[in-house]
Amino acid sequence: MTAYFLVKSEPETYGYDDLERDGATVWDGVRNFTARGHLNEMQVGDQVLFYHSGEGKAVVAIAAVSRAAFPDASDETGRFVAVELKPVRRLKSPVGLADMKANPALADLKMIRQGRLSVSPVTAGEWAAILKMAGE
Repeated sequence: MTAYFLVKSEPETYGYDDLERDGATVWDGVRNFTARGHLNEMQVGDQVLFYHSGEGKAVVAIAAVSRAAFPDASDETGRFVAVELKPVRRLKSPVGLADMKANPALADLKMIRQGRLSVSPVTAGEWAAILKMAGE
C-alpha cells in the first residue's frame, strides 16, 4: 500500500528543478529524530510532496521513493538514515503555505503543526486535498 509523505527543502539549496535535472537524489542530512523515524517508514514507491521552504513556501511537485532508508553517509555518528527520491511531476499550480493553513481539511497536517519538521507523513485525505488545491 502506498504511503504519502512531504519533504521540505529550500529551493536555493536543492529545489525540484535540481531533482529533475539529477533524475534522483539521496535525501540526507536530516538530523531530527522524529524526521528520521519518518524516513525509516518510507518504502519504494511511496509518494512524496516536494515543498519549497524559504523562498516560495509552497508544495510544487511530486516525487517518489526510489530506495528505502539506508545509513546516511554524511552522518559520522551512524544514527541517521537517508532515502533516495526521484522526480515524478510538477503540480499544475503550486500550493502555498497560507492556502494550506486556511484549508480545514489540512488542519492536522504535520508540516503545519510541526513547522520545523523537514520530513513528515501525509494522510490520504491530506494528499487528496493538496492535489485538489493544485488543480489536479
